[in-house]
Amino acid sequence: MDKTNAAVPSDELWSVFDFARRYRLEKREENRLLMLFGPYASAHELLTNARRHSLIS
Repeated sequence: MDKTNAAVPSDELWSVFDFARRYRLEKREENRLLMLFGPYASAHELLTNARRHSLIS
């Protein structure tokens, strides 16, 4: 079986907007991801590059 045609789950494209809502990212972080990737990116790219600031100081 040729693996080049097989879909890899991490290659699934996500809306950056939906990703930010799901992971409760700040608007500033959402905008940073939009500037990096545009409106869509792979789940792997988003999870690797997202920064979630702690709500507890």
